[in-house]
Amino acid sequence: MVDLELDAVRKSYGGAAALSEVSLSIRDGEFFTLVGPSGCGKTTTLRLVAGLETPTDGVVRFGGENVSDTPTEDRDVGLVFQNYALFPHMNVRENVAYGLKFREPPAGATVEERVSDLLSMVDLAGMGGRDPDELSGGQQQRVALARALAPEPRVLLLDEPMSALDARLREQLRRSVKEIQQTLGVTTLYVTHDQEEALAVSDRVAVMNGGRVEQVGTPQDVYHRPETEFVATFVGDNNVFEGEVVASRDESTVVRVADARFELPPSAASTGDSVRFCVRPEQFSAVEAASGASGAATPNRLTVEVETTEFLGEATRLYCRWAGRRVVARRQTVPEADRLELGFEPAAATLL
Repeated sequence: MVDLELDAVRKSYGGAAALSEVSLSIRDGEFFTLVGPSGCGKTTTLRLVAGLETPTDGVVRFGGENVSDTPTEDRDVGLVFQNYALFPHMNVRENVAYGLKFREPPAGATVEERVSDLLSMVDLAGMGGRDPDELSGGQQQRVALARALAPEPRVLLLDEPMSALDARLREQLRRSVKEIQQTLGVTTLYVTHDQEEALAVSDRVAVMNGGRVEQVGTPQDVYHRPETEFVATFVGDNNVFEGEVVASRDESTVVRVADARFELPPSAASTGDSVRFCVRPEQFSAVEAASGASGAATPNRLTVEVETTEFLGEATRLYCRWAGRRVVARRQTVPEADRLELGFEPAAATLL
């Protein structure tokens, strides 16, 4: 069942468009993430859902009901901001209880019981008497989350809540947020510019760019089957090639790039068409040598010059040069030579 819907929503400020015809449907209990670069419109979208902004055009619906003009306090939403917005004159317990200032605790619980349950859920049991300035950034974030969840909101909204934290703490807390969301089953709209974070926590992702939604899909769909060049290059590393179709068959599409021909999956492209396709760095396999027989079964091969390498721990990223352009590959080991032959299977390529 659709719990939250944006229908052809536009938002302009003084004639400048922040959002252009954004339409989204978020299911009941879904963890849905908006991801994109700064200025793409993701926070504006969240603020429209929260009631902090009013659409210039289009409709925001909760459970089929138009709430476009409904004030924030009447929308049954919980908000967690980037800066947490904790009250410095209140201790942890009082901050969480503030979420119940205008609404009774759910399921007949007392305020004290609800606050204690939430502090346990966010791993802050026994810390209710502390002041916010006595907490780490991660602990403050969890207090803000508990406060937002206190009245058992219909929709939980999180606007880059982990952007100020270090990488290791972000990873720990995003797991906690996902576990809490799954336990409570609350419909969640999450905003982040971190592609890895979006892929890790989401049931579905909307990739935004320039005030528009470029693609909506599962993390696997967005990563492995990007629909546009922007999605292909924004979400993770990717290699985009441009060439001309020289053969279009039922079982494959053959594309010429520079002096090489690559066999790709079948498509609607016709002979003579210009097309673009992408290959993820991890999809390249190494062929021992240009003259060796070990890579004979790989239909698509290119001999590259290795320019620089980056050791990533679990793998090594190779920055290579081929036909005047940069190619990025990932390998488990560092190559011993500056010249390397790479190959990829047709199914590893995605036509854009």
